[in-house]
Amino acid sequence: MRIEQLNHVNIRTTQLDVMVDWYTNFLGLRSGARPNFPFPGAWMYAGDTAIVHLVGIEGTPAVGAEVKLKLEHFSLTGTGGAEFEAKLRTEDIKYRRADIPEFNIYLINIWDPDGNHIHVDFHLDE
Repeated sequence: MRIEQLNHVNIRTTQLDVMVDWYTNFLGLRSGARPNFPFPGAWMYAGDTAIVHLVGIEGTPAVGAEVKLKLEHFSLTGTGGAEFEAKLRTEDIKYRRADIPEFNIYLINIWDPDGNHIHVDFHLDE
């Protein structure tokens, strides 16, 4: 057996609509087909692949990776980094940039409305 790729990340949230809106507007994903599970949720697609599964839950608002760490972050690879960074500045969204020239990439670290840490990797020579 050999692992070939990460299929998706599953995130539980008490604010499903807010999260769908954020993943659509800031990461450019789209909500798409999802099995008829007996609980609320959304599958967020990049192209033809559902890479983020959101599951709606009841209860107190969730917190992200900064409290009781389980998964510190997940990472995506993107194009159009300059436009993405400009949009984050325009929308006054907190982010951190880290250049890693020895791998010819830079990372834009962001946090979704529940505080989940995500970084999007871009090529420095893009």
